[in-house]
Amino acid sequence: MLLRLFRLAKVFLSTYYANSLEYRVEIVFWVLSGSFPLIMMGIWSEASQTANFNLDSLDIFRYFLSVFIIRQLTVVWVIWTFEKEVVTGSLSPKLLQPVDPVWHPLSEHLSERLARLPFLIGLLLLFFAIYPEVFWIPSLSQFLLTAIAVVLVFSLRFLIQYTFALFSFWLERVVAIEQFWYLIYIFLSGMIAPLDVFPETLRQIVLWTPFPYLLYFPTALLIGLPVDIGRGFMVTIAWLLAFLIFNRWLWKQGVKRYSGMGA
Repeated sequence: MLLRLFRLAKVFLSTYYANSLEYRVEIVFWVLSGSFPLIMMGIWSEASQTANFNLDSLDIFRYFLSVFIIRQLTVVWVIWTFEKEVVTGSLSPKLLQPVDPVWHPLSEHLSERLARLPFLIGLLLLFFAIYPEVFWIPSLSQFLLTAIAVVLVFSLRFLIQYTFALFSFWLERVVAIEQFWYLIYIFLSGMIAPLDVFPETLRQIVLWTPFPYLLYFPTALLIGLPVDIGRGFMVTIAWLLAFLIFNRWLWKQGVKRYSGMGA
């Protein structure tokens, strides 16, 4: 069973990786399109000069640079491709294959991550060449905890968006759901501002939602901000299991409806 799974993963990943390499210029533009945190870096760096934050300008630089890195490693777009497949009927051939169709977008995302990595490293080297004082080396524990968090974050983001995508079996424009979710995400995830500057009451409420653990939590681990590590991983896994159960239920109901439509 494990050998079959390994062979299956190897075939899917190698195929989609080769496909990603054909669009390397497009990947560069996608990397650059995620530079919004770098813009916020300049805004908050200036604000930290006059306001009384828990973070100084150097912390702000490192924070938003880490946000940029985490976003590059966890970006997801499955809802756009899945919606198109359901609307056009191109999902039907994948349903006839002896594997779950989720293998296709999952492999595409992981392979694109490998193709994106050289450009991301190049941008980081350029950034540190311009701002050498921002350079830091995370400790081994910080690096390992961040690596685990990034895997969980990508899994959660992919599962959340894939769950929204399954509403394509009932709706024609599920991208609108993602756009509404993203609007909340950019405010509560720590993309626009670190949670350290939130009012304490609001911060405690937000920490029970999945949003901070999609960005702020792994970022804090990477640069060494004080966070409750145990709680962070527990809440992330809890939301992961909740969306997994909901996802599988939606999938079963949705496939029945899709088949009933003559697919």
